[in-house]
Amino acid sequence: MADTQVKRGDAGQAATHKASVADTKDVAVSGAGAATGTAEAEIKENAGASANSSSANAGTSGSALINGSSATATSTTGSSSRSAPAPSKSKKKKNGPMMSSSATRIQKELAEISLDPPSNCSAGPKGDNLYEWVSTIMGPADSPYASGVFFLDIHFPQDYPFKPPKVVFRTRIYHCNINNQGQICLDILKDNWSPALTISKVLLSICSLLTDANPYDPLVSSIAQQYLNSREEHDRIARQWTRRYAC
Repeated sequence: MADTQVKRGDAGQAATHKASVADTKDVAVSGAGAATGTAEAEIKENAGASANSSSANAGTSGSALINGSSATATSTTGSSSRSAPAPSKSKKKKNGPMMSSSATRIQKELAEISLDPPSNCSAGPKGDNLYEWVSTIMGPADSPYASGVFFLDIHFPQDYPFKPPKVVFRTRIYHCNINNQGQICLDILKDNWSPALTISKVLLSICSLLTDANPYDPLVSSIAQQYLNSREEHDRIARQWTRRYAC
């Protein structure tokens, strides 16, 4: 009987011990499961945070890259626009109309006569027209035309110097080689003209004509006859005309 009770007591204690062990195992398992669950939750949370941080960093990096690329592109564009100036419109030099050969020749003679005018003579364009000149001749001292100032018009043809200039007296003069219209009978203004001649040489020849008339090729025959037959009377009238019209 006693043995039976002892056995029963031992069996009860063993059962109680097994229950305690089982409870301890359950608590351990539960604790392990809770710890495992907590650890897994922490891992997931950390993984999520890392993923969010990576995404944020990736987004920030991407934005930075895009913004940086845009800034670089803008900077490059700005640099290009600054370093590469807009192509300027080529300004064509506006030249005046090309001077003809005659105008070039007349311009050259104008420069020469301005620097070194012939004795007792002057000449130059009336205005802007290079082909129309006015000239003055002082009456030679050893002639009946002394102290007179005679004005002449000079017209250059378009094919000058291959054609002679037209020279006309505007001031009235008593001369057998110059008529009332101012036309001059001078060989170099007609058949003996040469392109080598210049207006300066023409004016010198006219001055010589005032000193030494040519009564053998006159424009006014009556004055030529007077020059040959009555030189004193001729000179008296010539001086009279000079005082009246050229002084």
